[in-house]
Amino acid sequence: MNILINDEPHQFSQPLTLLNLLNLLALTPAGSALAVNQVIIPRDNWPAHLLEDGDEILLFQAIAGG
Repeated sequence: MNILINDEPHQFSQPLTLLNLLNLLALTPAGSALAVNQVIIPRDNWPAHLLEDGDEILLFQAIAGG
């Protein structure tokens, strides 16, 4: 399965949910926002939202600072 994450190509051997993807990338859901094919996916849907070959994911991480 080939997907783009923030315009970077990635290949995975098995179907993934959005939550599985965050775990593989060693990212925590807190402070994250995800869009799949330019549609924001609510955090409550991440465990069930299956990614498909060719999906384009935008991952946003909140950054604290001042």
